[in-house]
Formats: sequence, C-alpha cells, structure tokens
Amino acid sequence: MTDLNNHLFLQLEKLLDPDLSDDELKKEIARAGAVSSIAANIIQNANTAIKAMSMFENRQIEADSPDFLRISKGQQNG
Repeated sequence: MTDLNNHLFLQLEKLLDPDLSDDELKKEIARAGAVSSIAANIIQNANTAIKAMSMFENRQIEADSPDFLRISKGQQNG
C-alpha cells in the first residue's frame, strides 16, 4: 500500500506541474484516470484480504474452505 500511495502522490505532482503544455496536461489527466482506476482495484483487493483475515480469526473460515479464502502465514499484500 505504501507503493500505491507513493504512485498516487507522484501522479498528483505531475498534474500540478505548471510547466506542462495543454497537450501534456491532457495526457497526464488521462494517465491519472487510469492510475486511479487501478488504485481503486488494489484498495478493493486489500479490503477483501483484510475481511478474509478477520473472518479467519473469528473462525468464520474453516480449514476446508477453498484455497483462495485461506490466508497463508507470511502472506503480504502490497
């Protein structure tokens, strides 16, 4: 999530660059939209992982749950 945060602020800095031409600004706006869309998916994925971890800790996920619902020890998200 730290990397994502860094990328978002870097993109914000690019958008605020007063030296950008109109064409460059249009390109950065389009790029920012793409970055924002991807960031939303990354955040949603992290929230899903957090929810799964909570369910596991509350024993709502059993040992025979599908693999994709299991949290392995040492797993990192972003």
